[in-house]
This record gives sequence, structure tokens and C-alpha cells, in this order.
Amino acid sequence: MENKSLKSQHNHIVHIDNRQRIDITGVINVITFNEENIVLMTEMGGLNIKGKNMKVNKLNVDNGDMCIEGDFISMVYTTKEAGKKESMIKKLFK
Repeated sequence: MENKSLKSQHNHIVHIDNRQRIDITGVINVITFNEENIVLMTEMGGLNIKGKNMKVNKLNVDNGDMCIEGDFISMVYTTKEAGKKESMIKKLFK
């Protein structure tokens, strides 16, 4: 049983409905968020989401689930290494 729970923690799924709702699993941390830009750290690296009127409807970092609504323009992944460096730098300046 432990293997199943460990494996599920490393899944990352993005489901987009009509460019107006995104359900994401595998979210580790929200680095920054406003109505036009969201930067996340996921199991697969950094994820930058751009859009308009975005709002987070659900965020559970304990299990890695997130739901965002708004008008989405783009989603771009960064490498795992780039996201980790950015996260460490942000932590230093907090």
C-alpha cells in the first residue's frame, strides 16, 4: 500500500476545460499568483500560467491539487532545475 501512495504523490496531470478552467495535480508550491500570472512548482518542474481574471478556486498543497478559473492565454513549463533555483532564491529573500 505504501508504494501506491508514494507513486500517486509523483503524478502530474493538467486538465483544461474550454480555456476557462484548469485542474492540476502534482502541485508542490505556489511561487507567485495574481490575476494575470501564476507560477507553480510541480512534480514535473516549474509551470507558468498566463491569463486574465484568474482566480484559484481550490488549492491543497498537502495532496497537490489545484483548480484555477479565468481566461487562459498560455502555459509554459520550465525545467526542474530552474524552478528549484528560483524557489531557493525566493526563500532567501523572505
